[in-house]
Amino acid sequence: MRRVDALVIGAGPAGATAALVLARGGLSVLLAEKSAFPRRKVCGEYISAASWPLLDEIGAAHLEAGAGPPVHAVGFFAGAHVASSPMPLLDGRAGRAVRREILDTELTALARDAGADVRQPATVVSYQRLGGRFEAHLEDEDANAQEIEARVVIAAHGSWERPPHPAAERSVRRDADLLGFKAHFAEARLAKGLMPLVLFPGGYGGLVAVDERHVSFSCCVRRDALRAIRERARGQPAGEALLEHVMRSCRGVREALAPAWRASPWLAAGPIRPGIRPLYESGTFFVGNAAGEAHPLVAEGISMAIQSARLAAAMLLESRARGVAAIDEAGRRYAVEWRANFASRLRASSAFATLLVAPATRRAGIGLIAALPAALTLGARWSGKARSLGLRGARA
Repeated sequence: MRRVDALVIGAGPAGATAALVLARGGLSVLLAEKSAFPRRKVCGEYISAASWPLLDEIGAAHLEAGAGPPVHAVGFFAGAHVASSPMPLLDGRAGRAVRREILDTELTALARDAGADVRQPATVVSYQRLGGRFEAHLEDEDANAQEIEARVVIAAHGSWERPPHPAAERSVRRDADLLGFKAHFAEARLAKGLMPLVLFPGGYGGLVAVDERHVSFSCCVRRDALRAIRERARGQPAGEALLEHVMRSCRGVREALAPAWRASPWLAAGPIRPGIRPLYESGTFFVGNAAGEAHPLVAEGISMAIQSARLAAAMLLESRARGVAAIDEAGRRYAVEWRANFASRLRASSAFATLLVAPATRRAGIGLIAALPAALTLGARWSGKARSLGLRGARA
């Protein structure tokens, strides 16, 4: 049986960051990822200014070389309205977008270089805590099995996976479910350094440049709205029908993407259900979207993933993962610190979603932003775009 200090499930930004920091801190780490890299994901791909110092710290500063241009303005495209306002900076530094196929691959490679045992593709089929340790059953893509023993588990499986754990959510289809779509477009006409929030009947999305030539369009649409859109589209694929709907209803997207051509297949995923999930439970630390998910309209998903993983790793390195009592205390502190750092971001994202998307307030919200674009800057600040991760009392 392979014995490690920490078993990390999922090698997205949260899992790879946690594995990297823990391995560099001297813990033995096994990182299990079910997908082969590079892989694309439904994701806005924007990393806010607050996370780049952490990426520098873990040796990932080179990601900026292949990133999109610095985002200096947050925009607003809704109906005929087109507006923008300055994006909050952190010590003069701006956020940027990085393709997920690049980000995930590079962070996982750094974790491997730091000494983490990376198993990929490999799936954690089951795990349970027995006494002071976990016993996990791991299978590779050929169904070859291995038993793993670990002191702690880092659950970084994202919001759509169903890991073998009692805290996993079970999906029930609802008309109000948000379904995510994403594609890249070449030769788009989007102002350099602008990241607009896009509102359209039935959902919301965003545009951001992921490199010098390509723009990412990602969006969330209600399940019932998508059904109606597809019924009107006469057999078109879901992504194309949705894009046509957005462009027809939104001047800013129409002007940005009319000259562009789709450079990647559409990706779809969901349902996306924002909210706070279990943060710590009997030796399992939940990070990234497995811990809590803000409404995607505030574009904080990747940043919260990286920052929450760094926070969990800091708590664990202090405890050295020694003994049930020490680990449980680290978990308790992690939950407290997570809420101190991220709960307000979720509240801000929920408030913006209610104001700008809910039928009862949508028209008033759009009118407010159109008349007062500076509210975009305020909203970006509330969502944590320029807020450093607080590690109160923890040794980084």
